[in-house]
Amino acid sequence: MRVDAAGWLSGAVQRPSPWCDDRPADAPIDLLVIHNISLPPGEFGGQWIDDLFLGRLDPAAHPYFVVAAAAGPVSTHLLVRRDGQLVQYVPCGRRAWHAGRSSYDGRERCNDFSIGIELEGTDDLPFEPIQYRVLTNCTLAILGCYPAMTPARITGHSDIAPGRKTDPGPCFDWGLYRGMILDSLVV
Repeated sequence: MRVDAAGWLSGAVQRPSPWCDDRPADAPIDLLVIHNISLPPGEFGGQWIDDLFLGRLDPAAHPYFVVAAAAGPVSTHLLVRRDGQLVQYVPCGRRAWHAGRSSYDGRERCNDFSIGIELEGTDDLPFEPIQYRVLTNCTLAILGCYPAMTPARITGHSDIAPGRKTDPGPCFDWGLYRGMILDSLVV
């Protein structure tokens, strides 16, 4: 897997989102943010995540979607579904709208300098082994493309928006994920 010159990952299904824009010129991409998402909450599969990130979520389709739609435009760079399918909505070089009000290492507005990866899941259910494999492959491709980003600069949404966000949640196995990255970098 690699990131091409336009910012798309090979092997990802491309579904370009309208919810993105240019990054500030002085913001090197140096942070990777891990999230989780399910729509409706706790349900997997279906079109709803795509609809959210593509700006076509129908608030009348489910009571929770009124809440999701009220949050305003949202997007992410990548989504790893439960079955391992990789979907890309925003090229890595553009700013996706995934972090909201956020701060990392004293810098505000993490969307300016980060790449967001969503895992289809919830805070309270384990993620699938294939999701960790696909996430690791994505991470390695991104690290290879953006030299300012290192394994130490990978964080969760909860870490950049404490008190406001909880994802990827306590069921996300950071030790497994970081171990898979480091094992691959050593080889």
